[in-house]
Amino acid sequence: MRLPAEWEKQSGVQLTWPDESTPWYELPEVQRCYARIAEAILRRERLLIVTADVAVCKARLAEIVRSDGLDLDVEKIQFQVAPLNDTWARDHGGIAVWGDQGEPYLYDFVFNGWGLKFASNLDNLITRTIFFQHAFRPEVMCVDMRPFVLEGGSIDCDGKGTLMATSECLLSDNRNEYLEQEEIEAELKQAFGLQRVLWLDHGGIAGDDTDSHIDILARFAPDDTILYTACDDPSDENYAPLKAMEKDLRAFRTLDGKPYRLLPLPLPEPMYLEDYRLPASYANFLVVNGAVLVPGAGSALDKVAAEQIAKAFPGRDVEVIDCRPLLSGHGGLHCVTMNFPEGYM
Repeated sequence: MRLPAEWEKQSGVQLTWPDESTPWYELPEVQRCYARIAEAILRRERLLIVTADVAVCKARLAEIVRSDGLDLDVEKIQFQVAPLNDTWARDHGGIAVWGDQGEPYLYDFVFNGWGLKFASNLDNLITRTIFFQHAFRPEVMCVDMRPFVLEGGSIDCDGKGTLMATSECLLSDNRNEYLEQEEIEAELKQAFGLQRVLWLDHGGIAGDDTDSHIDILARFAPDDTILYTACDDPSDENYAPLKAMEKDLRAFRTLDGKPYRLLPLPLPEPMYLEDYRLPASYANFLVVNGAVLVPGAGSALDKVAAEQIAKAFPGRDVEVIDCRPLLSGHGGLHCVTMNFPEGYM
C-alpha cells in the first residue's frame, strides 16, 4: 500500500455542499466561498459535489455565478446525493490509497464528529453512499475500515512512506481509546504502507476544535520541505504552543538522516466570532493540478504566505481565495475539500 502525496497528479476534488440543514453562520457568504473554491478547482480538474438536493444546489450555484461573475460551468460538476450533518469533506471523505500492484483503494474510516463533539451519523455514511452510486471509476475498491476512527485532516503524508500527525488528535480519548500509541502507529503503517510516523507532541491554534489537526499546523511539500504555522508575537496565546511545535519540527529528520527544509507561514491576524477566536491558518492550503490554493484572510499577510508556499511548490500557480467565511465553522480551505489521485474519478 502507498498513501500518495497531495501534490501528485489528481483526478478530482470533493466538496460537500452547505445548505440550510448544516450549522453554518452567514450561509449565503459560505456558499459564495464554496463557489469560488469550486471555480478554482474545476479550472484544473474534475469536481464532485455531494449534496442533499442536487436541484437546489445547482440553482444556488447558478445564482452565485450570475451575481459574482464567476467562470464556473455548473453542468461540468459531478453531483452525488447523500444526507449530511455538516460539510467537512476532508474529514468524512474517503482516503485514496494505491495497492501494491497499483490498484486503487478508497478507505472508509469511521468519522465520529472529531471525538464525539458533534453529530456525525449521516456524514459517516457519505463515502459508502456515493461509492454505491458509482461516484468513482469501476476499478476503485472501497474498503470499510471500521472500527478505526480517522479524519483526513489529522494526517499528512510525503508519498514516500512518512506520515506526520499530532499526538493530541490521534491519541485523544474519544477516537481510538482502546489502542495505545504503538498500536495506533501500527494500524497507520499497515493501512498506508508507511515506514514511519512523525509525531508532533506540541502545537495548537486557539479556537480549533479538532484536537489539533495537522493540516492547520504543518504540511509536507516536495523535496523534504515542511511548511508550518509560526508565531513570533510573545503576547499571542498561540506563541508558546507554536514555538514548542517548531522545536519538534527542527528535531525531525528525513529517512536519510537530514534535517527537513522548514518554511514558516505567518499566523493570520486574530479574527473573532463575538468573543471566540477563530482558528485561521495558511497551512490549510489545498494542492491541485498545477496550483496551490491558499486560504486568504484579507490582510497583507496573505501575500507573505503565498510567497512562502510558492517557494515550496516551484512551477505551480499560487492562488489566494478569501476563505474568511469558512472560519465561522472553525475550518478552512483544506478542511472542506478531499482530493483523489489520478485514476479515481
